[in-house]
Amino acid sequence: MRVLQVMAGAEFGGAEAFFTRLVVALRRAGLHQRVVIRKNEHRAALLRDGGIEPVEFRFGGPFDMMTRMGLKREISSFYPHIVMTWMNRATSMCPKGDFVHVARLGGYYDLKYYQNCNHLIGNTEDIVEYLTGKGWPAEQAHYLPNFVSGETAAPLARQDYYTPRDAPLLLALGRLHENKAFDVLLDALARIPDAYLWLAGEGPKRAELEAQAEKLGIKPRVRFLGWRDDISALLATCDVFVCPSRHEPLGNVVVEAWAQSKPVVATDSLGPGVLIDQEENGVLVPVDDSKSLAYAIGQVIKDSNLRSRIARHGRATYEERFTEQTVVAQYLNFFESLVKSD
Repeated sequence: MRVLQVMAGAEFGGAEAFFTRLVVALRRAGLHQRVVIRKNEHRAALLRDGGIEPVEFRFGGPFDMMTRMGLKREISSFYPHIVMTWMNRATSMCPKGDFVHVARLGGYYDLKYYQNCNHLIGNTEDIVEYLTGKGWPAEQAHYLPNFVSGETAAPLARQDYYTPRDAPLLLALGRLHENKAFDVLLDALARIPDAYLWLAGEGPKRAELEAQAEKLGIKPRVRFLGWRDDISALLATCDVFVCPSRHEPLGNVVVEAWAQSKPVVATDSLGPGVLIDQEENGVLVPVDDSKSLAYAIGQVIKDSNLRSRIARHGRATYEERFTEQTVVAQYLNFFESLVKSD
């Protein structure tokens, strides 16, 4: 079975990171793949480290004929049973051919880009419901979750980040974007006097968030870390993981925290709200409510029994549903079912 995977995503992002994890894991599982990506030195290096030599194209605008021709050439030479495209641009630039075209969606995208596809994957059950609600045939819409690595890492030295060893340390991850609501988290931090925050991510809101931290008088307790690849080490170092998002279709960062047995406080946005059972494997608070967020974080910091319970049950949820072995097996079974039915 031959699968050609195509990713034309941004430099950083959750879908882009999962794409890299998945194709490398599928290679380890023995799947014969060809991988095509938008030119990206960092992503290409990660793939090569995983034993995959990617093909790189520009993936420019609608008039980028060189990428279209190159993609068609790769399909013709590899002759895949399945072409799996990720998100809008790669999907819309994929030619028709003698293969099963599958697209993977990590959000509520406009289906005008997917009309030539045979099957669609949603990485949450709600995305699958969205697809069928928009008229996509139910038998051609499939739920396949993400996985995250369960490998642990040694904690980082807090003093290297000017953070006291005994201070409660919060960690948040993600693109510095309006949807992630890190502004709400900064407001909450101002209500938790002793806590420090490490914020790992990059994006258009960075300067605004730094200015907000300065205005709130919490800048000395906030570390803007930029985009990081050492997520396991960051999680090993923190005391509480916080996901304050206004909009979070999956909540992949919640699963990453669970994999490292860390207690999670999250807003009741779509992904975390579905994943978390209140005060069992995490604590949920209303979206855009900095007072409630601060109170919940404070309770988790103070209550060792609550902290231990939600961390332990979060790890159990991860082991049951979101390990590499579990999710890769689901993908391989899905691919096999498509080839058999084709």
